[in-house]
Parts: sequence; C-alpha cells; structure tokens
Amino acid sequence: MSDTIFALASAPGRAGVAVLRVSGPQAGAVLDGLISGTRPAPRAAALRDLRAPDAPTPDATIIDRGLVLWFPGPASFTGEDCAEFHVHGGPAVVSAMSEALLAAGARPAEPGEFTRRAFENDKMDLTEAEGLADLVDAETEGQRAQALSQMTGALKSLYEDWREQLITILAAIEGEIDFPDEDDVPDALSHTGAAPLGALIEALRDHLADERRGERVREGFTIALIGEPNAGKSSILNALARREAAIVTDIPGTTRDVVEVRQVRSGFPVILADTAGLREAADAVEAEGVRRALARAEDADLRIAVIDVSRETAEQWRALQPRLRAGDLIALNKADLEPGDASAGLSDADAARMVRVSAKTSAGLDALEGLIDEIVFERLGSRETPALSRARHRRAVGEALEALERARAQLGVHPELAGADLHLAVRALESLTGRVDVEDVLDRVFSQFCIGK
Repeated sequence: MSDTIFALASAPGRAGVAVLRVSGPQAGAVLDGLISGTRPAPRAAALRDLRAPDAPTPDATIIDRGLVLWFPGPASFTGEDCAEFHVHGGPAVVSAMSEALLAAGARPAEPGEFTRRAFENDKMDLTEAEGLADLVDAETEGQRAQALSQMTGALKSLYEDWREQLITILAAIEGEIDFPDEDDVPDALSHTGAAPLGALIEALRDHLADERRGERVREGFTIALIGEPNAGKSSILNALARREAAIVTDIPGTTRDVVEVRQVRSGFPVILADTAGLREAADAVEAEGVRRALARAEDADLRIAVIDVSRETAEQWRALQPRLRAGDLIALNKADLEPGDASAGLSDADAARMVRVSAKTSAGLDALEGLIDEIVFERLGSRETPALSRARHRRAVGEALEALERARAQLGVHPELAGADLHLAVRALESLTGRVDVEDVLDRVFSQFCIGK
C-alpha cells in the first residue's frame, strides 16, 4: 500500500458537486500541491483555489474553487492519510482535477481499493466491507436496513462471539490432551465441552435455517405466475406491474419465455415472473418455454397458481396442485365471467389462500396484492438475529457446522480428532471476517465495489 491513490467518490456525470478522494502516504503532499494557501486543519472543511501542481506560477490558471478536507491517518476511512476535494461537478472540472492529481503523483484507484485498504488497516472486517458495498447498491428500504446492520458490525459481532466460544472449548480440550494428569485442568467433556458445543451447533443450525432471507433481501424475492395457457397470467402480471410488460392475446401459448418485472413491495425487492402456459407443447420452442416455466416455478420463493374460472377448474387444479407448496397462493381469474363458486375440490387450507380476481376489471387485485405484500414482509421482515447475505457466508457457516458436528461425535472418544475439527471450525469462521488470508475471496469481494469506494 505504498502508492497514493485517487478516485471520483461521487457519481460520474454532470452534477452540482463532485468529490475526489485521495489516500496514501503522499496524500498530504498531493493536497499541498493543488491548493493555494495553507493546509486546512484536520477534519475541517476549508475553501481553497485549486490549480495543477505543475503550474508555472502560483497565480496560474485556477482549475476551480472548492472545499478541501484533510484526514491524517490513522483517523481516516482507510487508516492512511486522506484528502478530499469537493468541486463543481462539471465533467471538465473533474477531468482537470484528475489530470492534476496524476501530475501530483497519485494514481487512479482500482475498484474497491479504498475499502480494501480500510480492511487491511483493521478499520473494518470483511463482513462490514460487504455491508458497505450493499449499502451503496441498496435500492429499497429493506436492503438499506440490512446493509447498514451488516456494515455496523452485526454479523461481525455474531461470528466473533462464536469464535471466542470455540477457542474456549478448544483450549480446554487441548489442555486435557497436553496435561492429562494435572488436577487443575478442567474436565473438558463435563465442564466446557459437550454442552457449550451443543449450544453452538444449534445456533449455527438456526442461522442457516433462515430460508435464505438475507440473499432474498439483496437479490429479490421471486414470485412465479403458473397456470394453463390463456388462464390470464400475463394479464395479472401487467395488472400487478401497472404497465404492459407482457404480450396479451387470445392465442394460447403466446408467452414462450419467462417475462420478469422488478418491483418494491413492503420495502423489499420483488421479481414477478410470468411463465409459459403448462400444457403439451405444440412445437420445440413452446416445449422449451414450458421447461423454463417449470424450472422458474421450482426455484421461485412464492408461486401463484392462476386458474381460469370460465373453464373447468377441477382439471386445472389437478395439474397445478403438485407444483405448489405450503403458503403458495391461488388466483381464480376471470371472475367477471363466472360469478359462482369455483373453489370446488379445494381443501379448507387451499381455500384460505385463494382469491377471486379479474385482470380485466381489476376486481380482487387489491386483495391479491395485500396477500403478496403480507407474505413478502413475513418472510423478509426484520428479525432479532442478522441474516446471511451472501453464498460465501452460507458456505463457511455450513463448513463450520459440519466440523462442529464431527467434533461432538469425537468428544470422549478421540479428543485429538475433536480438537482438529474445532480448529477447522474456527478457521471457517475466521474466513467470514477475513481473519485468515483468503486472497481469492478478498479479490472477488473488493472487485465488486465501485471505483471510489
């Protein structure tokens, strides 16, 4: 980290204000080279004329007049000496400032390099860095809340607490192995082994058994509309999207690929997916559409079975029922054409998640949307414990859990093997926070950041 780096920290393009950030051992010299007058006091904004460091005279052409800030390390975002330039956000000003920073000896930063330096200088751990990336990308209130919780150390605290508990258990077991005849070494199996280990195993199991809530908050809660051709799936999608997102015709099989619409519901990202009608395909293209529809329905977080009540409903229900899971919804569409009872053959549990709608008249759509919003909030809403937000978190916690279960099986039989598995569990938890050197993981995490972070 001997280089001094710079980047545009604000959004590119024309704007009222642009912020350029500098970090590294020469940040102070870079700052001094661009400003007229003295360096401002630490963490205090000061108005200064800005010019290129290679200008022939101090009163040479000024690039801009803006605010400058000086953050001497380690009391800065990266832990290094840092400076910021708040200038007018015209592209020409930003370009001239970038040229001046290059001339002063700084180089353009790589994506995520500022945050990586903060991580390497112990200003944050890896989960907090990922939370920061998610906060920058957050588009919904649910995403913002989850990202902020992670950025401020919710996952870090949880994983560090588990690690400390494991180290305590491991120390007791290794003490018993190394000093079997010492009376003052506690019996690891009866005092500090089995019970705490069992509690940790249950805690990790509960952490994993969250129905991928954190990933869904980050990536979107998927809802698939399934049903026979011409049941009205595309019409319902358009009604829920409040725009013509899917083509609607009277010709069966019009929808041949999955059509997706992104929305925000209950403060969380939702993906509505219209799928091809489920029937014996007339050609290879439709067959591929049906295959994709079935795959999308299988992977979705919620399915809405759309049944056309203007036709025989029992046969449609028999075809759709095997595709549904507990908690899925049933939309009896075209209710304007069939005012009678179309729920024959449905159990009481099925009827409780059924709603009559008409995509044509909008009747019942408010009730359907209310049910969707209720389910989304119930599954993604805030909980007491922080959620796993990435596949690497889930993988590492899973590896730790497997190691702990093996260790528990060896307690009282082969304590050396139990100790080895506990070491593996500790290492898996340390990979979550970045305590162990996992260079490929670090490269992947920080490459996903924007340039100025």
